[in-house]
Amino acid sequence: MAINVSLLKRICEVAGAPGYEKRVRDLVIEEVKSYVDELTVDNLGNVIALKKGNNNPEGKKAMVGAHMDEIGFIVTHIDDKGFVRFHTLGGFDPKTLTAQRVIIHGKQDIVGVMGSKPIHVMSQEERGKVAKTTDYFIDLGMSKEDVEAVVSIGDPITRERELIEMGNCVNCKSIDNRVSVFILIEALKNLKDHPYDVYGVFTVQEEVGIRGANVSAHSINPDFGFGLDTTIAFDLPGAQPHEMVTQLGEGVAIKIMDASTICDYRMVDFMKKTADQKHIQWQPEILTAGGTDTAGIQRMGKDGAISGAISIPTRHLHQVIEMADKDDIRGAIDLLIACLQNLDQHDWSH
Repeated sequence: MAINVSLLKRICEVAGAPGYEKRVRDLVIEEVKSYVDELTVDNLGNVIALKKGNNNPEGKKAMVGAHMDEIGFIVTHIDDKGFVRFHTLGGFDPKTLTAQRVIIHGKQDIVGVMGSKPIHVMSQEERGKVAKTTDYFIDLGMSKEDVEAVVSIGDPITRERELIEMGNCVNCKSIDNRVSVFILIEALKNLKDHPYDVYGVFTVQEEVGIRGANVSAHSINPDFGFGLDTTIAFDLPGAQPHEMVTQLGEGVAIKIMDASTICDYRMVDFMKKTADQKHIQWQPEILTAGGTDTAGIQRMGKDGAISGAISIPTRHLHQVIEMADKDDIRGAIDLLIACLQNLDQHDWSH
C-alpha cells in the first residue's frame, strides 16, 4: 500500500526547531483531532492524543512517542554589517552547513545563507583545518538596520529544503523525525479494535535531550511504550557490513538497543513475532551512539514501561538530504498498528 507523500511533504517542510514546535503542533492537531477521543497539549507543548481501548478493565496504557522538533539554530548576535551569529539546537556536523540556505523565523520568515571565509583567501593551514560551527555566519543580504527590523536575538532558525521523491525514496530536511510524526498520525487515523488505551504523544525538544518525552511519560505513566524515530542507514560506499546498522529498503527496524536504551527483551520478542505474523519485512537495529524518546518513555513513568522502538532506516542523518524508503515507512505504520492491536495477546511475564 502506498503512503500519503503529500501529507509527509507538508509535515517535513514545516518549521519546528527545538522549543519552537508550534507550527508542527498546529498541523498535528488539525490532522488527528477527528480521530481520537481526547486531545490535550501539556505545559511543555507535547500533543497528547488518546484513543481509548475496547476492552480495558485494568486501565492498561500504551504510549507512542514521536518528536516534532528538528535540529536548528537560534540567533545570538547581529553585527554592525547585519551578519547573524547563531548557536546550534541539536547535533550538527559543521561541514554540512556549507552552502546551505536557512530561514530565520523573526517578525516574518526571512531566508539567509550560511557563509564562511572563502577558500580563495584561506591560508594552507586554514584549508587543512576541520570546520567548526563558529566558522559560519548567516548572510541575509541586508544592512544591520534592516535586519534588526525583522530579526531579534533568540529567534529560531531552521534549514530550507523541500521534499522530493527519488526512486522509491523520499528526500528532505527533517525526515528526522517528521517521518515518525507522519507514521503516528497515520496509525492514529487507522487504529481500530485495540485493547488498551493508546496515548499518541507528539513530543517536543527531543533533539536537545528527550525533554518532552520525559515530561509526558511522567504524566501518563504508561504500562507499554513505543518510541518512533529514525536510525542510521550506513549502507553506503566504503561501509563495512558491521558498520551499516540498517539498510534502506530492507524493512522497518526493530530496535534492540541504543546508547540511551536497552529495549525490553519481551517487547523486542513481541515486535519480531508480530512482524512475522503480519508478513511485515523487518531488520534488527543496534545503535551504539545516540538515543531517542524511547529512553524517556521506558523509565520516566513512576512504574516504568515495557518499551521498545520502531525505527526508520535513514541515510544522511542530520543533513538537509535525509533519505528514507517508502516501503520501510509503510512497514513502520503497519507494524505499529499491529502491535497496538495485539498487546493483550502476549505473555508479558518475566
